[in-house]
Amino acid sequence: MHEINTLNMMELFKKFALLMLSLSLAASVHAQALAPRQDAGAMRKSIEQFLRIQSAGLPGEISIVVGPIDPRLFLASCPGPEVFLPNGNRAWGKTTVGVRCTEPARWTIYISATVHVVSDYIAAVTALVQGQVIGQHDVASVHGDLTTLPPGVITDLSQAIGFTASRSLQPGVPLRQDSLRSKQAIQQGQIVRLVSSGEGFRVSAEGRALSSASEGQVIQAKTAGGQIVSGIAKMGGALEVNY
Repeated sequence: MHEINTLNMMELFKKFALLMLSLSLAASVHAQALAPRQDAGAMRKSIEQFLRIQSAGLPGEISIVVGPIDPRLFLASCPGPEVFLPNGNRAWGKTTVGVRCTEPARWTIYISATVHVVSDYIAAVTALVQGQVIGQHDVASVHGDLTTLPPGVITDLSQAIGFTASRSLQPGVPLRQDSLRSKQAIQQGQIVRLVSSGEGFRVSAEGRALSSASEGQVIQAKTAGGQIVSGIAKMGGALEVNY
């Protein structure tokens, strides 16, 4: 009989413990429901404002789309939430933005966002072959979202016309900085001015370039007397010779 009473008491104790736990959870949920909650709309506005500041100075028209915040998520009200970009993220294209609170509650949330940068960029309108000098009829300005294009896209015609294609490109392909070489300053066989200067003197003569070169490259030229000299190619057909 004593053993049966002990078992009954244990069962009653378990039921009582479960009842208290249920009441505690219910009280916690009720208290949470009554506690002030962080306004999701205000948080999205803070994220948009933060990204607009981060993207200031980018070329073109900026538009920002902040992703949804799960309405089931409970975040305690925070008077000064901090918006930040996690490591490896930037205000460009599809990105992730963090929002954290340190007091009176501590929480961190990550929200997806997209920063669109719409501007003009330069694309080929004809097929370009490697080594071709690009003319004004070979390329054109196209309006589009720069964040959807490869990095290093050229946005100004002056950065393309007169430059040389470093590889073949199909019509419609955006021009990138690494797909072009500098403008040709000197063509092979061209008559160039050989210029040498120093303290108190400047000497100029003529020669014939033995190869083509972009500005800043070192090439050789042959003088009228048959001497081979080396110099730095300059725009305008000049070769800067240092003795």
